[in-house]
Amino acid sequence: MIISTIFRNRTTQKILRVVVPLAFWLGAWQLAAIWVDTVYTPGHGALLLPSPLLVWERLAALAARPSFWRTAAVSLGRIFGGFALGAAAGTLLAVITSALSWADWLFRPMVKVIRAVPVASFIVLVLLWASTGRVPAIVSGLMVLPVLWGNVCKGISQTDGQLLEAARAYRFGRWKTLRLVYVPSVLPYFASGCATGLGLAWKAGVAAEVLCQPRLAIGTQVYRAKITLETPDLFAWTAVVIALSFLLEYALGLLFRRLGRGAKL
Repeated sequence: MIISTIFRNRTTQKILRVVVPLAFWLGAWQLAAIWVDTVYTPGHGALLLPSPLLVWERLAALAARPSFWRTAAVSLGRIFGGFALGAAAGTLLAVITSALSWADWLFRPMVKVIRAVPVASFIVLVLLWASTGRVPAIVSGLMVLPVLWGNVCKGISQTDGQLLEAARAYRFGRWKTLRLVYVPSVLPYFASGCATGLGLAWKAGVAAEVLCQPRLAIGTQVYRAKITLETPDLFAWTAVVIALSFLLEYALGLLFRRLGRGAKL
């Protein structure tokens, strides 16, 4: 009875939803690392698949260095800056193409081309025109732009026509119509686009750092760990990318939930 009551508690359920999958996959990782070290490549398993404990030890050792935090902060600022610029550009372009038919006819092919071009091609092309430190931000922004453009366009097109009619009947100005009608309608689509775009920005940004290798960059550290066969470091830096991505996703989700409550008020 007590156990069933505990499991019905919402807080306990939320904790279990995090802890149980994490424990399962860490256990699977540990078993795979043991198998690699004892069967596949006896005595050299850490070269191919280090254990979770070894990766944690390397991560702790890296975190003790001031350069680790500078590298993480610079990569975070660089990629998030590109994400923010791409989100702003995609939103602005969506507003323009939704309001002007000729702009939609003109810019839609460009957005489709950006969406279709592989990330690696963009990285190489941008590297011809920009310095290595700016390439990850530019590539991140380019990956985010089509996502936000598509989502915001859909949000604008899905705005309730009856609300727009009511706004015209009550003689709302453009700013009031935008604030009370369009923003609440578009905000869920914008938030969804940001959640998707953030993941793309991180993948594209770190990939760009791996190829162009700025002085302070997580991608540069990933590449160096790979060429020196420091596999635990490679896993540790990858864990940093994942942690920063989750942190930004959580922060954006919290921000949009507050904005959603404010829009309802």
